[in-house]
Amino acid sequence: MINVPLAAALLGSANPAIPAEPSLPLVAEAAVQTAPPPSEETAAGPDEIVVSARQDVPEDPGQAINVEAFKAVTAVDNALVAPLAMGYKKVLPSPARTGLRNVLRNLTEPVNFLNFMLQLKPGKAAETVGRFAVNSTVGVAGLIDVAKSKSINLPYRPNGFGNTFGYYGVGAGPYMFLPVIGPTSARDLVGWVLDKSFLPSVAGAPFNTSPYALGTGVVKSLDDRIELDDKFKEFHATGDPYVAEREWYLAKRRDEIEALHGRGPLADAKKKQPEAKAAPGS
Repeated sequence: MINVPLAAALLGSANPAIPAEPSLPLVAEAAVQTAPPPSEETAAGPDEIVVSARQDVPEDPGQAINVEAFKAVTAVDNALVAPLAMGYKKVLPSPARTGLRNVLRNLTEPVNFLNFMLQLKPGKAAETVGRFAVNSTVGVAGLIDVAKSKSINLPYRPNGFGNTFGYYGVGAGPYMFLPVIGPTSARDLVGWVLDKSFLPSVAGAPFNTSPYALGTGVVKSLDDRIELDDKFKEFHATGDPYVAEREWYLAKRRDEIEALHGRGPLADAKKKQPEAKAAPGS
């Protein structure tokens, strides 16, 4: 997430979870206020990135390289990915796009299940198996998310190896912005590779074939780009989209790891929402 570079069409999204997002304007404003005055700045049009001297932060030791990668990905996004995504949105009706999204989500349930087990959360693991079974059968291979209906009440809970590493105390490590993956960290990069490798390694064909990777990658990349269009606009509205996206990503990941321990804003928000049933070991 969360960036959706063109190359991600071949490999899929790096985003390990669907977050309750922190307030971007506040995050970006704080980042800008704590930075020293820029020493040099280049003139930029409305769709260009303002390049200025930025404060060095411990989480981003490779900032100079990351900024260049961000600029390159943004240029490709403006010229190619965004127009393709908006065309995809115009041509394909929303119900069809939702169905395709549900299918791709359903295929991530084995990884979600495994990581809930590794985190010693058998209740959520069992619910994940239930979701997968219901949606793969009654939901027509996941095309319809029957499991989230009020009568069944099994919501989608994304999980991944990056979350498991963080749950057991592995730090995020250096922040990176990679052309293929977008915003990530050393820990989340390793987790992302394991997430993407699990189903092809365990199930084999067709999940380990290039046509599958290309087809699912393109669909997910275009769908993510549509969903994140407003967020990208918020990043650019701050005046320094690189810093805004970095701070948003790092805050999101901290909140997601804290939520696994029942702490932080995501956990607090969930506690305020009454659930129809509580799973043991969750």
